[in-house]
Amino acid sequence: MIEVKDLTFSYGKDKKALHGLNFTVEDGEIFGFLGPNGSGKSTTQKILTGILKGHGGKVSLFGQDIASVHNREFFQKIGVLFEFPYLYSNLSAVDNLRYFSAFYPKEQLRDIGEVLEKLEFKSDFIKKPVSSYSKGMRQRASMARALISNPRLLFLDEPTSGLDPSGAVLFRRIIEEERRKGTTVFLTTHNMLDADLLCDRVAFLSSGEIVALDTPGNLKEKNSNRHIRIDYLYQGKREEKVIDIHELEAGMSFLHDEIISIHSQEPTLEDMFIQYTGRGLS
Repeated sequence: MIEVKDLTFSYGKDKKALHGLNFTVEDGEIFGFLGPNGSGKSTTQKILTGILKGHGGKVSLFGQDIASVHNREFFQKIGVLFEFPYLYSNLSAVDNLRYFSAFYPKEQLRDIGEVLEKLEFKSDFIKKPVSSYSKGMRQRASMARALISNPRLLFLDEPTSGLDPSGAVLFRRIIEEERRKGTTVFLTTHNMLDADLLCDRVAFLSSGEIVALDTPGNLKEKNSNRHIRIDYLYQGKREEKVIDIHELEAGMSFLHDEIISIHSQEPTLEDMFIQYTGRGLS
């Protein structure tokens, strides 16, 4: 679906933003592209979506070189959710969706009402102007805009930004539904929970270079200290013990009356990001 070879980009003579990126995204994959501010995430996404020109190397989408594609049909296969909602504030959600729908073939479009209902859009606001919406409602309208054209490739930039926990769960469920029907998802986010729960693979970007690329599970497992923390009761007192996983396999040799909980001590995906890049996500 996406193939990137030796991708470079410079904003000026001494402002090289990307230093030869190489990665592929398979059909139906949710691919996470993670990095701190200024790492080159937005630059890469703008190149992949055709917004930013003048890159070096090769970028192919749907088997076509993005640098040589200029037809509407190509871009009609792509849906984009920008980090900052791209909506007309004086129009309602419905009128925004009707306007953007005009750029796509009718047979490709989804029903506006069904999309808004799926996103649990509040019916009281459907015909009110976007300027009256909360951040979460704007995010729902923006996601509807990305989904309305039934895209084969979906670029999502901070999709759960501004949502409460139930809204974030809803968005993750919708993204999973898109993947099950064959949609490829390119996800950029600072939310490590989203990346861990959703992504088949993640790439860590630092200073314009990919420093790690693997599944979230493999990244954590490869860097695990293989320790287990056990909370237990012994003689009426709560105790805690950290043991090597091999000790657990051999049986619990310490005295205990009741096991309360067992927790693996594997690192989080955010721990891995900081380890590989030396920087946090914010």
